[in-house]
Amino acid sequence: MAKVVVTPETFAFVSFDANHIVELTGKIADKVGLPADTEIRIEIDETTPLGRTKLLSLDPITLAVEGGSFEDAKRPRQLSDTSVIDVVGRLLFRAKDRLDAGFAAAPDDDALTLQQHTAWDTYAVGRCDRAGWAPQKKRRLYHFRNRHGFTDVADAAFDRLWNADGLTWADLEAACAETEAARVPAG
Repeated sequence: MAKVVVTPETFAFVSFDANHIVELTGKIADKVGLPADTEIRIEIDETTPLGRTKLLSLDPITLAVEGGSFEDAKRPRQLSDTSVIDVVGRLLFRAKDRLDAGFAAAPDDDALTLQQHTAWDTYAVGRCDRAGWAPQKKRRLYHFRNRHGFTDVADAAFDRLWNADGLTWADLEAACAETEAARVPAG
């Protein structure tokens, strides 16, 4: 199982259990297929109820998480296993992609367009779905449509990304180009 470190170790503003997050993350890392000696750090900003998340580095894999992204939506300040699984699963699949030669050409996260970011998230969350974590597919489809267009082309691209395994960065770029062409009128 991966070596996981969560900071802070104890929480003052939210009712989170660092050991439980460590346990969940270790199980997620195993299902994602990361090597057993992988080091994962999760830095949680418990002072904000917002939900921004970010993959900060690959060596070690470091995730920055605002406290709201791990909270139970119906019980503020309480940890939600489902939220932890959704966030960590998505980010660890993206980290695994970045470690693969097929994603060597991918720009840094800060340089991704909204369309690229959403396409990559769709690919990652689709794999979370197949891992048995049951993410909210309809929510993800709506988000994808907002970035790629409310078209049959965008819906088909979403389905391909959601159901895919073994994609490369070029495959994600091609899906983005395809939906862009459907959004921009010819002429």
